[in-house]
Parts: sequence; structure tokens; C-alpha cells
Amino acid sequence: MKNRIANRMTTISPSLTLAISAKAKAMKAAGESVVSFGVGEPDFNTPDRIINAAKVALDDGQTKYTPSSGLLPLRKAICEKFKKDNGLDYEPSQIIVSNGAKHSIFNACFAVLEPGDEVIIPAPYWLTYPEVVKVCGATPVYIDCKKENKFKFTAEDLKKAITPKTKMLIFNSPSNPTGAVYDEAEVRAIAKVCEDAEIFVLADEIYEKLCYNGVKAFSIAKCSEKMKDLTITINGVSKTYAMTGWRVGYLAAPKDVAKAIDSFQSHATSNACSISQYATIEALQCSDEEIQAMVDVFDARRAKLLKLISEIDGVQAVEPDGAFYVMLVVGGVYGKKCGDKEITDSVSFADALLEAEKVATVPGVSFGAPDCVRLSYALSESDIEEGLKRIKRFVENLQ
Repeated sequence: MKNRIANRMTTISPSLTLAISAKAKAMKAAGESVVSFGVGEPDFNTPDRIINAAKVALDDGQTKYTPSSGLLPLRKAICEKFKKDNGLDYEPSQIIVSNGAKHSIFNACFAVLEPGDEVIIPAPYWLTYPEVVKVCGATPVYIDCKKENKFKFTAEDLKKAITPKTKMLIFNSPSNPTGAVYDEAEVRAIAKVCEDAEIFVLADEIYEKLCYNGVKAFSIAKCSEKMKDLTITINGVSKTYAMTGWRVGYLAAPKDVAKAIDSFQSHATSNACSISQYATIEALQCSDEEIQAMVDVFDARRAKLLKLISEIDGVQAVEPDGAFYVMLVVGGVYGKKCGDKEITDSVSFADALLEAEKVATVPGVSFGAPDCVRLSYALSESDIEEGLKRIKRFVENLQ
């Protein structure tokens, strides 16, 4: 056998997020006191009303296959969500329910990308984007977003990155890992460039409800009918409703794209878990007030984190307006040593911090931000305080 593993798999980089998380969990299991700012998921339990809806579905015997695109009542509820929250009209046939937003992203890319296509990805980016693009045979093209602009790119930056091979822009607002949120004027300017170039936009809006400072996310598909016809909007229930393990994501797409995605998913995974789908119907009925209660907790943690970072000489934070992450700029300590180990990059910083102070972060190189590490504030205020106390001690002790 010439190649046991397909060549396309060699393009995929392992997830440093999961690697750091696994190392931190192993240290915790060994009895060490680890504070983890690593994997991003709410530390809240799924609301009781959602859990109860799942129990009812189980008791009612809703344990069979569903349509590959998802239960019709769920797809109708998603259409209502888009109308209420985003001012967008979709038919149920344009909605595909998948096994998490990550699965929806893969489905969308697999349906429209071909070898030779280029996909523009603003950096810093969620580390899965380029890997999915590469597995589809396309080529990632990066826009370097400046810290001075809160890690946001401009319409002019986008124009410069577009070539005759460009097929798609991946647009994530609010952003993982930066927390950047684009306002309506910025989104409309970006949309105009995409319309003129006639390129798809994969709009990852999984964090849309998690915004602070009076900022609101704006859906790029709302800009015009033409833009809507070029947009595949990704969303799900993991972040907003603390349902990461339920594995339900969804997308809204032009009819031809949705049909292609449904056809592919029917052969790949069939439907998302039936019980999780019934739970999601209930989740989408949650009031804005219920969601805001969680957002307020995240906002308090964000403020605490930013205050404590401001008290550490040698590192800086870029204030986020959304999601639940902060990019900690640590490039200023490169060249210093922790014991006999030199800090040369974000990986060595994260490794040394975990070893010396039992604090887990995610190296920024994973996100296209080599002078940063990512901190999640989806953990308790007491853990945030303890973790930042340890980071401060670590930085002060570097030689």
C-alpha cells in the first residue's frame, strides 16, 4: 500500500486548543491546582427548561431518524429566530441543522469550495477555519488585522486581498479569538466589496448574543438581497444557551447551496441528534432577558479580567466587545527566560506558564496571532482572580 493516509490529511494542523486543554486536564487529574483559560465554553449548566424539553422528547419516544436537514418544527423556529433577531426572511428549505456549528462550517465549505479557490480569512482567526479550507482543497489567504483597530479589517483591506481566484470570505463577528464586533457601517462597507466581487461570505455568528459596551452584532446578509444570496450564515446553540455538548448548529443559505449541503449531509451524518433538536426548539423560545442574565455575568468577568491585566507590566489586552475571549499581547516578554527556558514565542510562553504556575492559555500562533495568547473568561471570577495573580507573578519573575 503506497499511502495509508490520504495526502489531504497532511495539510491539517493538530488543535493546540485541545492539546493544551488535555495537558491541563491531565495535571488536574494528578491533583494539581490548574486554572484553565483554555477551551471556550460557558461554565453554566444548560437551562432547566431546555433539559426538561429533552426529557419530554425521550419520554414521547422521539428517538428515530429525522429529516437530514432537521425537524421541520425546528427549521421553522430557526426561520422565526432569523426574522426576529436579524430581520432576515428564510424558508425552512434554506435551513440545515447539523451536529454543531463546526459541522455546519465544514458542510458549507465542502459544498462550495474547489481546488484552486482562495478563501480570505482575517487574522486572528478561529483555528478551524484554515484547516477546513485546506481539507476542501482550497487555499487560505490571510488579512492581518491590526491590534490598533481592535483586530478588525476594513473594506480596503478586503479589496487588496481579493484576486480572480477568491471564492469566499470567512467573516466572524463577534470574533473568536479576539472578541471584535463589527458595527453596521463596517459590515455594510465589507458587504459592498463582496457584492462587487461576487464572492460568498461564510458569516459565523455563533457569538451574536454575547456583546458588551452597548455594541450589537449586525448580520451581513441583511445588507441587501444580493448579499443575502451570497451569504451562508452559521449559528447554533452551544454558546448562547450553554449547550456545547448537545451538538446542534445550523445554517441559512441560498436555496441552491442549502440543497447541495442537505444532499451531502444525508450521506455523511444524516440528521443531528433527534433529542438535541427537540431541546433546541425549546432553547429558541428563551427570552432575551434569560439570555441577558448570562451576558451580564460574562460582562462582569470581562471587566474583572481587563482590570487585572492592566496591572501587569509587560503584557497588554485588546479590549473585546463580544464573545468571551481576550487576546493577551505577550510579545514584549519574548527573549526573557523562565528558569533556563527562553520565551521565544506564544507556544513557549504558554508551555512555561502552565509548567511554572499551572495556568492554561492557548498560544496565539494557533489563531494567526504569534505575539498573543488567548484567555477565555468563561470561568468563575474567583478562578479569573487566581489565574491573573499567577500570570502576574510569572511575568514578574521572568529574567
